[in-house]
Amino acid sequence: MKRLFDFLFSALLLCLLFFPLLLIMLFVAVKIGRPIFFKQQRVGHLNNFFTIIKFRTMTDARDSSGNFLPDEKRMTRLGSFLRSSSLDELPELWNVLKGEMSLVGPRPLLVEYLPLYSREQVRRHEVRPGVTGWAQINGRNALSWEEKFKLDVWYVDNRSMLLDIKILWLTVRKVLLRDGISAAGEATMPRFTGSLTEPKQ
Repeated sequence: MKRLFDFLFSALLLCLLFFPLLLIMLFVAVKIGRPIFFKQQRVGHLNNFFTIIKFRTMTDARDSSGNFLPDEKRMTRLGSFLRSSSLDELPELWNVLKGEMSLVGPRPLLVEYLPLYSREQVRRHEVRPGVTGWAQINGRNALSWEEKFKLDVWYVDNRSMLLDIKILWLTVRKVLLRDGISAAGEATMPRFTGSLTEPKQ
């Protein structure tokens, strides 16, 4: 039921948003540059890797040594708007259509984080990652990593279609309020460096 809902709803949204997506693509190409899409390997269901697709929000600005500048210095005004409105996430509907993601689930994170999870935290990968999730409507990037992972595992243990519908509804409210977009002093979230209190996998 969940997979069928994901497929039909993401297909419907991609059709309805076809022209707005084209308009965003044009703005990104003009204001930020190519490539239009940000693609990166993330960890999905059962620790399998997949390539997430998002709209690009940052430039490729580098320092004199050729290293990327900090995120907050590469973030553009358009990119900041796309992130605060969550419009940068819309291409992930293609990941949902392909079955790599779900509309609702723990957010897919970097491959390099995988060895850093505790035995409990890695349970977040027992379900498909989501475009939105329980942690996103309960604090988003304003939460600590440990708080996020506890909410992710809670979702894994309590997931249902009714809960998914509730999360989708509350996500719309969060997006409109632009709440919890960034952690304090960060463009989004600081990097996860591992849990200090729980044993690793």
